[in-house]
Amino acid sequence: MVVRETVCWRDRFDRSQVFTTTAGAGGWAIADTSSSGTPTYTTIDGGGAKLTCVSTSEAEILTLYQKDVLPFPLLNIQRMSFLAKVAGIDNVTTLTMGLGSARDDTDDSVTTNAWFRMEGSASLTLVVVETDDNTTDNNDVATTKTLASTWKKFVIDFTNGIADVRFFIDGERVASGTTFSMSAATSTTYVQPIFQIQKASGTGVPSVTIRDIEIEYTTALGA
Repeated sequence: MVVRETVCWRDRFDRSQVFTTTAGAGGWAIADTSSSGTPTYTTIDGGGAKLTCVSTSEAEILTLYQKDVLPFPLLNIQRMSFLAKVAGIDNVTTLTMGLGSARDDTDDSVTTNAWFRMEGSASLTLVVVETDDNTTDNNDVATTKTLASTWKKFVIDFTNGIADVRFFIDGERVASGTTFSMSAATSTTYVQPIFQIQKASGTGVPSVTIRDIEIEYTTALGA
């Protein structure tokens, strides 16, 4: 007998938690490359996880992720959704939010990914989308949508098949002129949620706040 079901993994960050380099509640861990500054990464009142760079003049990369334990088989994911807002984005800030394989300080070096990005060097508000299955790389595709200090809902939808991944912001499909194929993915391709904010230099204090993360995926147990 084979039991098939759809599982919804979610985290609303509705608890007190300071993230550390050791995986804690929800499997979350932080990667922090700062050398002399003390960035903050913690849950906040009302629910949410906030990552904030510090004003120390240095390069900093903060990543909230599952410590490279990759719990989700990409071919089984139906959709990922989350709410996000930002503050302090400047022209040396990069923000990445979505799904990926093992993290890297250079987000474009992550082997497999499907995510939303902001490149401060290109725009302080505009959001782009990307997919990469280690064969086909759709990089920095414009959405014409912006992200700032108000909550917006982001969705990565796989229900049309792995060869037609779709992106939505506040219920509206974006970048529809591009076909995002991840068809080189296999049954051994696993991913994790990744939220990474970084500044290349300077005294800026960019931040991102995330809440209401949901990942729906299918399972089949038995034989």
